Amino acid sequence: MTRGPALEIGPFRLASRALLAPMAGVTDRPFRALCRRFGAALAASEMLSSDVRLWSTAKSRRRLDHDGEPRPRVVQLAGVEPATMAEAARRCVDAGADIVDVNMGCPAKKVCNRLAGSALLRDEPLVARILESIVRAVDAPVTLKTRTGWDPANRNGPRIARIAEQCGVQAIAIHGRTRADLFRGAAEYDTIREIKAAVRIPVIANGDIDSGARARAVLAETGCDAVMIGRAAQGAPWIFEEVNFFLAHGENPGELPPAKVRDIMRAHLEDLYSFYGEETGVRMARKHLSWYCRRQPADGDVRSRVMREETAQGQLAAALTLFERASIARN
Repeated sequence: MTRGPALEIGPFRLASRALLAPMAGVTDRPFRALCRRFGAALAASEMLSSDVRLWSTAKSRRRLDHDGEPRPRVVQLAGVEPATMAEAARRCVDAGADIVDVNMGCPAKKVCNRLAGSALLRDEPLVARILESIVRAVDAPVTLKTRTGWDPANRNGPRIARIAEQCGVQAIAIHGRTRADLFRGAAEYDTIREIKAAVRIPVIANGDIDSGARARAVLAETGCDAVMIGRAAQGAPWIFEEVNFFLAHGENPGELPPAKVRDIMRAHLEDLYSFYGEETGVRMARKHLSWYCRRQPADGDVRSRVMREETAQGQLAAALTLFERASIARN
């Protein structure tokens, strides 16, 4: 069993060793709240631009909306100018953020083309200036989400981690791939282990963690303090409950009954409709529905109808029909 010491970030003692990874277009307030209910110790917001002039858009306002979420609340910022990042961090903390997370791991071209996200890994002095500026600007803990390096020939993750620690960053999450790898290939747990050995602050392992057994193995292999789960939570937000149970007991909990999965999906959809309004909520729900549905026995006609529905009532009814037919197919 892998109990391990509780993870502490600043004044916050986290309730578990499983965290939700921030994912653009996925980790909105409804999904964060759902994962927290299933035991995610932290659930950072979707990446927010440090350019506060853009915060008046509906998308940015939603990303800043943490109403009703349990503490600690985490806002993730992306940017390239130290002063701009510092000002954005101050505003986030003033608006209720408990932790400011800095994105230096996003591999998306539209982010890297602005020299932000994982592109920053090519400029270590700039990394230091950004982190120093943010840490000086806020009293809240600052954390860093990054990768093992820019490409396989430039795995400078250990140096980035040491820079972060020297700047006052209080925890680091490492996606075990370089920027060039995107999401291809296997996660480099050996590199994450090197990064963990290079610093004294908490290190969180991220990449290919899709079960309690894998979480325990990654913690043992890397020596990390916690794991961060992203894609494996899509359509299965209860994975945090499964991971926490496995780390505590060394075995898997019982499989969720189909009716329980249906009820989780239904509550999630209703929360999306309430948060976004019907039109946008239906659109945002489609990706989540595709993830929920892929775990059910195939029913092409109903699944196609679920994706085509344009009203909340129709979409929810089609999704429930799919689950009912899946239950019948199992029996």
